[in-house]
Amino acid sequence: MDVIGDFLTRIRNAGKAEHEKVDLPSSKVKVGIAEILKQYGYIKDFRVVKVGVRSMMRVYLRYLDNGTHAIEQIRRVSTPGLRRYIHADKIPQVRSGYGISILSTNKGIVGNKEAAEKKLGGEILCQVW
Repeated sequence: MDVIGDFLTRIRNAGKAEHEKVDLPSSKVKVGIAEILKQYGYIKDFRVVKVGVRSMMRVYLRYLDNGTHAIEQIRRVSTPGLRRYIHADKIPQVRSGYGISILSTNKGIVGNKEAAEKKLGGEILCQVW
């Protein structure tokens, strides 16, 4: 099962349904992606809570003044069946700099701007705009 794809789909569906928040299982990769989404202003906040043995993440969605979801599109690039890796000097811009790519590097989960500054390559997890 693609846990990152499930994470992105839950956020996408909750935004289309205009929910205030969405609850989902937590992992280190999901927390890293949520930190980048919060840093770039696509979500308000997130919390990780321990529920018994498992930990759950609650993501608070962000909406614009006109009521539309801040995330217009969020899509998975690298899938379990077809991994997509990129070299540091070939990191693509998303929507001419309007969106972001989230990469998994040897220094952790980073956005495309930070990866370009630090000259980090890695697996492109998703693109958001």
